[in-house]
Amino acid sequence: MSSLSDTKPQRIAAIDALRGFDMFFLTGGLALVVSWDLVMPLFLFIVGTAMPFSFSRRIGSEPVWKIYLKVARRVVALFLLGMVVQGNLLSFEPSKMSLYCNTLQAIASGYLIAAICLLHLSVRWQVAVTGVLLVVYWLVIKFVPFSDPSVGFCAAGMLEPGRNLALLLDKYLMGNWQDKTNYAWILAQFGFGAMTMLGLLGGQMLKRVQGHGKKLAWLLGAGAGCLALGYVWSLDFPIIKRLFTSSMVLWAAGWCYLLLALFYLLTDVLKLNWLTFFFSVIGSNAIFVYMWVSLCPPTGNFSRVLFTGFSGCFGDADRFVFYLCNYALIWGVLYYMYKNRTFIKV
Repeated sequence: MSSLSDTKPQRIAAIDALRGFDMFFLTGGLALVVSWDLVMPLFLFIVGTAMPFSFSRRIGSEPVWKIYLKVARRVVALFLLGMVVQGNLLSFEPSKMSLYCNTLQAIASGYLIAAICLLHLSVRWQVAVTGVLLVVYWLVIKFVPFSDPSVGFCAAGMLEPGRNLALLLDKYLMGNWQDKTNYAWILAQFGFGAMTMLGLLGGQMLKRVQGHGKKLAWLLGAGAGCLALGYVWSLDFPIIKRLFTSSMVLWAAGWCYLLLALFYLLTDVLKLNWLTFFFSVIGSNAIFVYMWVSLCPPTGNFSRVLFTGFSGCFGDADRFVFYLCNYALIWGVLYYMYKNRTFIKV
């Protein structure tokens, strides 16, 4: 990345807007449109994208140990919030709790890996670490055989539901929670880290490449490259979101880069912020949004009491009206917070 050079800290409007675009699907927009499988990968990607800007205010002005202390606090807070979302933090029953089975905890893992790399490695070495994370995950899944008393011995590389190394490891280390989530978490840390690192590299492009045209070219090139690599790799290591496979990470990152380029074009180049304002309001309080929809889902008692009767007046469109009302409530609260500059961060 020879065209990179340091610039003064800046704020990229595209990051807030893209974060809000992702949160739109998480906060109920998913029920208003079609299914969208980029929600979690894009969340991880954006966390990484914002890091070069947030860390630039600290690097050089604070000792490294103090930066690490803030990183550690955020990691712990994300893990605890993940356990709150899980719903069993205060049950004090180990059998009902799991340390690692939540998107916020995946973000914590990816954030920690990316933070260490950002603080100590050049951009080229950050690229190398990203590649290593993806390759190591593939090597482990591809070449390590395993056995499970319920299914017997399994050859290396098996990726059948319930018969793969990633889910088996979760089952042994986290018990029944693996059956409840059906997602890989422990081995998938390689994928979480790589996804956040790919976002970090996107942030480096926005922060250090000079000129709008070159920034867009880097983002579009990275997007196309990741899509191509992800597709080729998928011929040997399939794209499986529940396992966060290396090919899935690259494929998802390709679309994330293209979306970042689109939002950068709209907000920071063409200055059409009115087009993305709706999403920017949501993205300004991402953690609050995530906790809201996790603890007060649209089908929960609160929304049912407020909107069920009204939406029932619309016949076959009752479900759509219900979710539309629920979403209007969420966005209204977020807009109030945005206007009053109330931003809840971890």
